[in-house]
Amino acid sequence: MAEQLHSAFESSMDKTNLILKDIEQAYGWPKEQRNQSYCALRTVLHLLRDRMPVQESVEFAAQLPVLVRGIYFDGWQPSDVPIKLNRDDFLLEVRQGFPYDVEGGPERVVQVVLDTLRRHVTQGEWDDVKATMPRDLAKIIP
Repeated sequence: MAEQLHSAFESSMDKTNLILKDIEQAYGWPKEQRNQSYCALRTVLHLLRDRMPVQESVEFAAQLPVLVRGIYFDGWQPSDVPIKLNRDDFLLEVRQGFPYDVEGGPERVVQVVLDTLRRHVTQGEWDDVKATMPRDLAKIIP
């Protein structure tokens, strides 16, 4: 039993590191900037989560590695969602949650994180996530 738990934990850690590494590679960041890739992932995940209806949010989270799912649900208040955010409000919230100055600003941060996440969930689920967004926000979702 302990061996299975260890294996599941290692697998989740490997998948999480792969997601963070994908973000770093898109920016050309060295691993020493892992805090930036984590911050970008966490910020965009929380804003995406809070913009979706509860059921869709849970279905999306089910496809994430366990460790990323924990990040995703950290601080979640299901009774307060979905929060209405248009594209500009979403990008402003990204800027506030991601305090680093990076090339392309908050829009690029969103694009990199969403491109990365899209590769780690099924196309059907990704289409469902995109369908829950307002039209102007859906335009920045790959």
